[in-house]
Amino acid sequence: MTEPEHDSNPHKGISTGMMALAWLVFLVLVGFYFQEVLEERRNPNQQLQTRQSGNALEVVLERNRSGHYVTSGEINGQPVVFMLDTGATGVAIPSRVARRLGLTLGQRFATQTANGIGTGYATRLDSVRVGEIELRNVSAGVTPGLVTEEILLGMSFLKHIEFTQRGDKLILRQYL
Repeated sequence: MTEPEHDSNPHKGISTGMMALAWLVFLVLVGFYFQEVLEERRNPNQQLQTRQSGNALEVVLERNRSGHYVTSGEINGQPVVFMLDTGATGVAIPSRVARRLGLTLGQRFATQTANGIGTGYATRLDSVRVGEIELRNVSAGVTPGLVTEEILLGMSFLKHIEFTQRGDKLILRQYL
């Protein structure tokens, strides 16, 4: 019977562990990179430029790969993500986002959506901002049925600005 061979390199376990750690770090970094790429595809309007054209402020939004206009913005000075929705009467805010923003729930009302009839709660937003375009005292609804982090930016905001679609661009214009 022969005795089992012993590895003569006492550092082999350490080098294997370091190699595994290096691969783990590499995979985490690749994951962060692809998460950022996916977020850029979902919201290509994360860094907005506002330009003044005559007596108007203009923000140009790029359509995402799904055909929607999604943009970063602010409600009451806090960062949010909007999806522009000309079919929505108001600004529809998911409950979870409303809690994060510290919004007060007002009168209960019925909502009609593509998913059927639901319940919402009226609220008022001190300010809604997309780029440098800002409106104050905007009516909105907190909608418990929305299970997204995106806020539907509907006509209670959009009716106060001009918007024009050309190709894959949407130009928002607020007259001063």
